[in-house]
Amino acid sequence: MGKKADIDWGKLGFEYMKTDLRYISVWKDGKWDEGKLTEDNMVSISEASTVIHYGQSCFEGLKAYTTKEGKIQLFRPDLNAERMNESCDKLLMPHVPEEKFIDAVMQVVKANEKYVPPYGSGATLYIRPYLMGVGHNIGVKPAPEYIFGVFCIPVGPYFKDGVSPCNYIVLDDYDRAAPHGTGGNKVGGNYAASLQAHAVAAEKGFADCIYLDPATHTKIEEIGAANFFGITKNDEFITPKSPSILPSITKRSLLYIAEHYLKMPVYEKEVLIDEIDQFKEAGACGTAAVITPIGGIHYKDNLHVFHSETEVGPITQKLYDLLLGIQLGDVEAPKGWIFEVK
Repeated sequence: MGKKADIDWGKLGFEYMKTDLRYISVWKDGKWDEGKLTEDNMVSISEASTVIHYGQSCFEGLKAYTTKEGKIQLFRPDLNAERMNESCDKLLMPHVPEEKFIDAVMQVVKANEKYVPPYGSGATLYIRPYLMGVGHNIGVKPAPEYIFGVFCIPVGPYFKDGVSPCNYIVLDDYDRAAPHGTGGNKVGGNYAASLQAHAVAAEKGFADCIYLDPATHTKIEEIGAANFFGITKNDEFITPKSPSILPSITKRSLLYIAEHYLKMPVYEKEVLIDEIDQFKEAGACGTAAVITPIGGIHYKDNLHVFHSETEVGPITQKLYDLLLGIQLGDVEAPKGWIFEVK
């Protein structure tokens, strides 16, 4: 491994930092070009680009990790490629072939190797692939051209002082997505639509808001930009099932780990907000934090506390340790989960 960048890894947050190289590829006349690495971190597009006016865009988020032996590895990037193409189907954008997607991510990580935080620092390299409709187009229709890009930034641990619980609030006045809408896809508009609700939750002193299903407002769907899971008093791992939930790769991995590593019964099914007392532990899961334990949920003027507002539940902690251990190479991974960057 070469020399690392002069960065205080322990002080990193989750903020943009220009790294050396990023990847850009253009789709035009029905096909993708070869793509290239560039030092330029500015993207120039037509003022009539579909992404600006009609929100034709999607993105992904994944990380690169340094193992104890100094190897750099990716965690399930094939699932990010798969999910991006599901978003493309929803927004009538051309697929990025899985091989092209993974190759682009690999190129970017390799080209910015000095920014991949060392093992034991708690920091990781966050990778952001994106796809957007560009070109001259003012009508409400798919764009004539597309840009697929990938850049990366080193980011600090989500929890500076170890994993700690957060409290959330149910806001009945806000929906994250419409029934049969884009909730199951990682598209920009979903996140723009969540900003106001997040601000209201933060003003009230909560980490974020919990979104109920948009049709009936009786079932838990998502927690901010993360997926929900709960551990029942019978030690079952349960996570909500709905077409308007973004299919989290972290959640998919936790379902497997709970079942195969911890031998727990696992279920994806409807989770009624009125039945949260069945859970002795609960959490939010996603790429950034891996797992954020939920201390309590505020609903109808009542704060329902799970395991504790200050301590992490034992099963949640085990799940966190196992998944992070797999990502860092300290725990043996299921076949096909790890892609080494060479």
